Amino acid sequence: MVRPFNRRPPSGLVLPALGSTLLVQVVSSLGAGATPLLGPFLTQRWGVPTESIGYVTAMQSAGICWYLAGGSPMLAHFGPVRSLQIGLAAVAVGLFLLTQPLMPVAMAGALLIGLGLAPNTPAGSQILMRAAPPAHRSLIFSIKQAGVPGGGALAGVAVAPLLLWLGFPGAIWLLAAVMVTVALFVQIVRGMLDADRGPRQPDWPRLFVSPHSFTRAVRILKESPNLGMLTAIGVSYSILQACVTGFTATYMVVRHGHGLAAAGLLVATLLTASALARIAFGWLADRMGPQRGSLLLGVLALGSSAAILVMVLAAGAGSWVVYACMVLVGATTMGWNGIHMAELARLAPLGRVSEVTSAASLFGFVGSVCGPLLFALAVNRTGSFDWAYLGAAAQLAAFALFAMWRGQAARKG
Repeated sequence: MVRPFNRRPPSGLVLPALGSTLLVQVVSSLGAGATPLLGPFLTQRWGVPTESIGYVTAMQSAGICWYLAGGSPMLAHFGPVRSLQIGLAAVAVGLFLLTQPLMPVAMAGALLIGLGLAPNTPAGSQILMRAAPPAHRSLIFSIKQAGVPGGGALAGVAVAPLLLWLGFPGAIWLLAAVMVTVALFVQIVRGMLDADRGPRQPDWPRLFVSPHSFTRAVRILKESPNLGMLTAIGVSYSILQACVTGFTATYMVVRHGHGLAAAGLLVATLLTASALARIAFGWLADRMGPQRGSLLLGVLALGSSAAILVMVLAAGAGSWVVYACMVLVGATTMGWNGIHMAELARLAPLGRVSEVTSAASLFGFVGSVCGPLLFALAVNRTGSFDWAYLGAAAQLAAFALFAMWRGQAARKG
């Protein structure tokens, strides 16, 4: 267990903490964001149906789940910055394996990418909770979380030109080199930000593969009565977000006839909107006060469901309408994460922020595994991406209404 954080953040840590965590988040998300954009190309390379790219997304999420379930001892042993560096190296190797022509090898690469992405949540939360002033915590967490769609948007803009310029192998090698370069660069702040990491845990490899990791996550979330509902709405959001990020590029290519470059620009628009929305909603959450964060999450969930409906109805319309839909979908379906992380950190017992955010994110990524699998199954059975999108949106709307009703009943009681 890490040592308790001071309630007053140490001076001078905010910029190094936010800068390093944001940079790693953007770059690792750039690597992971290349996967759905390459979906039509990769599935053709493997000789499988296009909707099978959802299995790659699910495998990445499975790797994230594995780390979030058993990675806390590893994080405590190495410290948050070293854990981020190890994660970037794992993404680099995973990208190389993902692009191999044998699908089992590619799936191992997708799993490794997920394992490399996962430290961003608990390690970043541990660093920022120590450094961020409480009055601006939602905003700072949201800026860091904006790196997820920010990196994905960068992938949307860069992947197609890189393929044309360097070819398939060269583009992948360049992305892997970027991961390694940033891992070396953040060594500059490691001494400052890993100084408070707590005692080493040499038995972390055994705990990393322990079957009891999942039950430990459940016990952690039971320590606060409000963490369960907050985690559950995160799961529901994650189902829809995973479907949007995993299938939108393929949806635009296969269903509406866009080229890979055009689909990449649409996805870049979606992710850029979500990055800006995360910052805006984080600022709004700070202005509303800590007790209103859960209400804002519920309202955003209803907006997300409405945005998906608009996208399905208008995806075949003129280009400016499609781009407007991408802005609306990106802002609502992916603008929630920074508020959610800040609320989890606020409700976590003192000194257990990384464990709570790991446990809650674990369940969220279980949703990220199940969502694309069910989405691909729905497409296969119905022959329609539209019904699959509407089903994913409907489950979030239903849960948001239930959570808001429960919250209102609790306040009256």
